[in-house]
Formats: sequence, structure tokens, C-alpha cells
Amino acid sequence: MTYAAKQDLVDRFGEREIVQLTDRTNMPPSTVDDVVVGRALSDADAAIDGYVAKRYALPLPSTPPMLVKVAADLARYYLHGEAAGPDSIVTRNFNNAIGWLKDVSKGVVTIEGADTPAPAGGGAIKASKPNRAFTRDTMRGY
Repeated sequence: MTYAAKQDLVDRFGEREIVQLTDRTNMPPSTVDDVVVGRALSDADAAIDGYVAKRYALPLPSTPPMLVKVAADLARYYLHGEAAGPDSIVTRNFNNAIGWLKDVSKGVVTIEGADTPAPAGGGAIKASKPNRAFTRDTMRGY
């Protein structure tokens, strides 16, 4: 399931930034490279699935707006790569997104409209023991 699309990145961060981050062939950069964007979005989806799958059955029936934002922030960070400084807004948004996903995986935050998977097993444990060989009655007379 894809949580965000190329247009979501353009709408949130501007076409100029996405062009500069993805066009690695033209000088100066002039077009959005769909392959580069697709790879970043795919990486973001994989990261989201890793956290969300701990609490919810995948694929989700619909994509909540918060997951679109999280996917966009993750993809933007992946597009920036090492150029994203530790104090930049890109890194801060990435860390906030990962923190939110961790809260989802712990159950602190819920995703509206998502189905939680049924608990594994669901049965009771049965145990049995053998009958006692030595009881007060069987030992009578010894």
C-alpha cells in the first residue's frame, strides 16, 4: 500500500525542492525524477508498515491523513540523505514521524478506521496430571 504519492510531496514541500532533490541528470535541475521519488516513497512505506503491522492488520482499508504526512516527511528525509543536517527541519520532522510511529506500535496512538488483528491463538491452556500412585488409601496397612 502506498501512503503518499509524488503529488503529496510536491503539495507539501514545493515542486522546486522536489526537483532539486530528484533530478540528478540535468544541470540545472529541471524535472522531477519519478524513479527517485518512487524509491523514497517505497522506503517510507516499508518503514511505516514495520511499525503499523505490530498493531494493525495490513493493508489498511484506507489511508488516514496523518499517515500521508508521516510518509511525506520520511520520504523527504530519504531524498535529502546525508545533506539533512541534525538540526534541520527535515530531520526534526523525520524524528517526529518515527516517534509517532513508535507510539502507534506501542498502542499509545490509534489509527482511526484500521482493524486490529485478532490475538494469536485465542485458546485456553489445558494441563493434565497422572493419578497419584501413592495415596492414604493405597498405603493403608504398610
